[in-house]
Amino acid sequence: MATARFHQALGTAQSHQHLQSSGSHHEFSNASLKLISKAFKADVGLSIRGGYSSSMRKSGVIQASTSQTSVQPVSYSPNNSSDELRRKSSETALILIRHGESLWNEKNLFTGCVDVPLTKKGVEEAIEAGKRISNIPVDMIYTSALIRAQMTAMLAMTQHRRKKVPIILHNENEQAREWSRIFSEDTKKQSIPVVTAWQLNERMYGELQGLNKQETADRFGKEKVHEWRRSYDIPPPNGESLEMCAERAVAYFKDHIEPQLLSGKNVMIAAHGNSLRSIIMYLDKLTSQEVINLELSTGIPMLYIFKGGKFIRRGSPAGPTEAGVYAYTRACDFWTSY
Repeated sequence: MATARFHQALGTAQSHQHLQSSGSHHEFSNASLKLISKAFKADVGLSIRGGYSSSMRKSGVIQASTSQTSVQPVSYSPNNSSDELRRKSSETALILIRHGESLWNEKNLFTGCVDVPLTKKGVEEAIEAGKRISNIPVDMIYTSALIRAQMTAMLAMTQHRRKKVPIILHNENEQAREWSRIFSEDTKKQSIPVVTAWQLNERMYGELQGLNKQETADRFGKEKVHEWRRSYDIPPPNGESLEMCAERAVAYFKDHIEPQLLSGKNVMIAAHGNSLRSIIMYLDKLTSQEVINLELSTGIPMLYIFKGGKFIRRGSPAGPTEAGVYAYTRACDFWTSY
């Protein structure tokens, strides 16, 4: 019964597509699954709402439904027009997940691009995220180069009903490609390629990295630290502003991830507060003022449907033990977010 319902929700499999890492021997044969809107809606318990009010958009509070490895798996020729690529795509899913709580989140330290793992709570958040998306097809996974995002993606996929194994692609040199080669076609079909990219990293916090947030506010003043953390174009000392982070994250999304969606692949991105806010700014066409008011909760997946060349927000799939959640919110504590 559960298996039948699952296949009904996912829809019919399209023809198998092959993914081959550029210059490597990695090749994955992945079924690109077409979502059937009504069945998908019924299975994950999402009530589809058309847009959101301007007042909610300005406040940054959006309620969800209540119920560097370079890889070129898609031929993305400059000669192909956007319209031609859009016609190739059907209805695909894009899942965004901010990593679970990290050890430095717990210690109230500025983390940025320092590579620290998840806490026990962060592990639990990642598993909960996986339960929320367990019915949604995933053909490819992108993560940042940082372990907390990679842990979140891997742990989330342990809960997926299809039981495919996420495998990180290593394309840094010929030896890495050859040593990680898979020789079973059946195993390849039961695998999901995972691409890691530094462009999806958290914004670099410069000289604040490793400092205690409260002590930093006491030293420089709360208003100055707030400006560094919440302005769009003012970076912390020797660090990145949100605008600088957006330049790299959105460019990578357009060049590498959007072509996968256009080709019919369902994609999950596990990354960070600022890199994901940057991508959401692009998806939802937010202004620089609107994006600085957005906060993404750790371990809460955001779902978009990509159809007809447009991204349609579906909010967050309901968790197994709660009626609904907020997709993003300003309710996060100032000193514990990021």
